[in-house]
Amino acid sequence: MVARIRRIVLDVLKPHDPTIIELSQRLADLPGVDGVNIMIYEVDRKVENAKITIEGNDLQYDIIQQTVEDSGGTIHSIDEAVAGQVLIDDSPTPQDATMFG
Repeated sequence: MVARIRRIVLDVLKPHDPTIIELSQRLADLPGVDGVNIMIYEVDRKVENAKITIEGNDLQYDIIQQTVEDSGGTIHSIDEAVAGQVLIDDSPTPQDATMFG
């Protein structure tokens, strides 16, 4: 049995349209998704860089990826993935101080 994905954090390049409100609603409507958080961290004339956090009981990455792409976005990276029975929050370590200054 394969463990279920419970949280995915994506770095996404998206056009201004759809808005993050519209994109968050599209993602939240997907099967297995309980919640979506989208934060814009950089804006250009034509695009926005977004951090998208998705949580649920059984996330289907391929469906999430297709929804982002159908909305005009491109996933640059998967920055976090959590699987298993419970969500585990990241614990600070000495490496964090050197990695994130």
